[in-house]
Amino acid sequence: MIDPMLELVPKAEVHHIGIYRQNLMPVQYYNRLPKKCQSDVAFVVDPLIATARTLISVVGMLKKWGVPKIHVVSVIASEPGLEAFLKAHPDVFVTVGHVDDELRDDGTILPGLGDAGDRLFGTQQIDDDEALLHPSKRKRAESTDASM
Repeated sequence: MIDPMLELVPKAEVHHIGIYRQNLMPVQYYNRLPKKCQSDVAFVVDPLIATARTLISVVGMLKKWGVPKIHVVSVIASEPGLEAFLKAHPDVFVTVGHVDDELRDDGTILPGLGDAGDRLFGTQQIDDDEALLHPSKRKRAESTDASM
């Protein structure tokens, strides 16, 4: 979604905040905001607003960083997610292509598109929470190899 936005606003600076979901809660893994905010407005482009927890976190970071005006652009939102976001940040402008009524228990939009990040980057689903940990923090398994 960044390339089309840059066609509309070609001189815009692009900064990235990376967040993934674990048990429906946002976990930040990447933040490339400069130390000092010199932005008058921020456009947050996110393909899907499901529970809105990730978006609420990102907008909170941008406000803390010092951005005075924020506009969110999204393709699809769930009604519950959009309501939660607007309750948390009523001063933020939101543009959404379509709003779906339902949200599944796993936090995905029904019917929705699935996980846009997983589709874009080919991310494999991880069922084991320990696999998300750095290798040095994982539990060590005892070897069952008889040849040792």
